[in-house]
Amino acid sequence: MKTVIKISLGFIVLLLLAGIVYFLRNQPTEPTAKQQNLGKTYQAGQYQIQIKLNPDKPKIGNNQLTIALRDGKDQAITDASIEAYAEMPAMGSMQAMREPVSIEDSHSGLYQGHYSLPMNGSWPLFITVESSKFGNAKLVLDMNTSRKGVKLTQATPSEFSPQLKHTEVPEQQLASFNVDSYRRQLIGVTTAEVVCRTLLKTIRTDARITYNQSRLTDITLKYDAWIGQLNADYLGKTMQQGKTLFTVYSPDLVSAQDEYLDSLKQTHAFGLRQAARQRLALWDINRTQIKALEKRGRAIDYLPIVSPANGTIIEKNIVAGSAVKAGTRLLRLADLSTVWVEGQVYEADLPWIKVGMSARIILPGQIESSYTAKVIFIDPILNPQTRSAVIRVQLDNANGLLRPDMFATLSLQIDLGERMIVPEQAVIYSGEQRIVFVDKGQGRLLPVKIKTGIRNNDMIEVLDGLVKGDIIVTSGNFLIAAESKLKAGLAQW
Repeated sequence: MKTVIKISLGFIVLLLLAGIVYFLRNQPTEPTAKQQNLGKTYQAGQYQIQIKLNPDKPKIGNNQLTIALRDGKDQAITDASIEAYAEMPAMGSMQAMREPVSIEDSHSGLYQGHYSLPMNGSWPLFITVESSKFGNAKLVLDMNTSRKGVKLTQATPSEFSPQLKHTEVPEQQLASFNVDSYRRQLIGVTTAEVVCRTLLKTIRTDARITYNQSRLTDITLKYDAWIGQLNADYLGKTMQQGKTLFTVYSPDLVSAQDEYLDSLKQTHAFGLRQAARQRLALWDINRTQIKALEKRGRAIDYLPIVSPANGTIIEKNIVAGSAVKAGTRLLRLADLSTVWVEGQVYEADLPWIKVGMSARIILPGQIESSYTAKVIFIDPILNPQTRSAVIRVQLDNANGLLRPDMFATLSLQIDLGERMIVPEQAVIYSGEQRIVFVDKGQGRLLPVKIKTGIRNNDMIEVLDGLVKGDIIVTSGNFLIAAESKLKAGLAQW
């Protein structure tokens, strides 16, 4: 009887234990982070993070958010410490406003937060996650009272990518960062497409109008003399070819005239006549004057000296009655029907310039009108002080509007063919490096080092680093650069 009672009691105990186990197994448990579906998963550091707002569209007043943390193996992380705050950026005279988010720890990998918004607008959400096992990670999310949910703008690079280890992540991937549309609008960001088009290199230099040196005429005498009547009596006077410049008296000249007249009287002295005539010619007595002497039959004391060419007097060293020595430059005439324009071109630009290429000349105060000419000379000798050489063009000046020593701008254009170009304002100069920001879409910007070539006006050639069709930031670059350094820590430039 006692044995039956013991068996019955043991059986009852087993039934009770089985019931307790069954009861415990079927009790509802708190859902873990792995079981929750809070929407899109963001990766930051060694964390997989989901964020859910309540309400979905933030409102003025109290709001809630739920954060789910998992590791690379999709297991809930329960020992993390989370700090978060929402901050409205400064606008005009209004300072930035920061609203803290109070986070409650959870053993299930879910973390509940509460925050209060005092006004409508953009409230970027900043979240910092820390764990002794998984390290630190930071996220910045775009949150606005005008739309539902959040959008990731920046995150610590992922450290558990299945394709790449952290140490193998390319430098450009690490350097990328996000700038949301609101920040872009504040900064004034604009973009443009990288294109290939014909590039014209323009070389401009200050220039000066000067005399055409091939049309200068010096007036000298080959005998000592005295000046009689002086018609070339002031600088700037224009003299016509064949017109009398001045008259001269010279005993040697009178004697030479008499010798020639005597030779004409001797019918058989042909050689003497030729020698006397040649002497007059060598003293610049022209054929017309010799014929006048033959017709007149007597020597004249003051012989006219005529202008051998058209020209303007630019140098005068005589007055009426002055005595002059043989070989002294008495006058200099310049034919101003054509003039030269000369400019200095630096050593680096000289290889682009060729004789015969077209040039454009602009005078001060005449910007709307210009002259076109061809390069006729490139100085083969470089100025060692300025490291430049003279280039020269010739202009027609029949109307006399171009005057020597006037200043001008000399412009040359070289067709370089089709090149890949970007606006020069899109390029940031950092020491020897040249950097542009490539827009990768969805708010992500990527700093890219490029190699530049020829510059022309506001465009610059890109030799390496970009491809045709890339979208780059063309304004607001320096503010973007400051933002990227703060966000991504681009110490390499």
